[in-house]
Amino acid sequence: MSGVAPDAKGRTLNFQILRCNPQNEASLPRIDHFELEEASGMTLFLALNEIRDTQAPSLQFDFVCRAGICGSCGMLINGLPGLACRTLTSSLPSTITLAPLPGFELIRDLSVNTGKWMRGMSERLETWIHDQEMPKLCSMETPMEPELAEQIYELERCIECGCCIAGCGTYQMREDFVGAVGMNQIGRFRLDPRDKRDDADFYKLVGDDDGVFGCMTLLGCHDVCPKSLPLQTQIAFLRRKMLAHALK
Repeated sequence: MSGVAPDAKGRTLNFQILRCNPQNEASLPRIDHFELEEASGMTLFLALNEIRDTQAPSLQFDFVCRAGICGSCGMLINGLPGLACRTLTSSLPSTITLAPLPGFELIRDLSVNTGKWMRGMSERLETWIHDQEMPKLCSMETPMEPELAEQIYELERCIECGCCIAGCGTYQMREDFVGAVGMNQIGRFRLDPRDKRDDADFYKLVGDDDGVFGCMTLLGCHDVCPKSLPLQTQIAFLRRKMLAHALK
């Protein structure tokens, strides 16, 4: 990245943070500027905490795990979606611009309500195992080939941080688009042998322009996923499945 210093310790970082409180009608969006002395191994999460502790007590952003697992600290970092807790300031230029993730309800400053969107997506796509015998199956171990379990686990690593939605050009134009996170969930259940839905059931959920056929293949989701999930591969997999079903 242009402007990145190999040894950034001791730099003065210039933060430009987009702030707004939608709960206050008098609060208009603005850019607040902060300066901070960089420390070795500093992440954006640590930098934001220091800014809040010493310069802007009202600055709002989200965090829980601080380890790239909960996905709550997603934000735009110099225009690209990412996780504050996993982004080293040494990997960025000395001027750092931060903004809330687009596409989600703004709570305040850098905090957005990804949970509301994710729950709506989950209910819409019915992202749970559909099997009338599940209560019985849950009382015992269900055998599964290790290779298949590994494939399912790979998709389960999604932390629903919202970065793929924020980086999706299709979603910015079509709010009903389920996005890569939704299709990743569908792909996960499509692989699970415990789910008894057939191709027709999945086709009804994502087999239209709001699903797999609406994706413009811009690869934004694939490029910004903090967990490096094979999102574009999943979309292609589902697209082939849906086409095969349509041609029957």
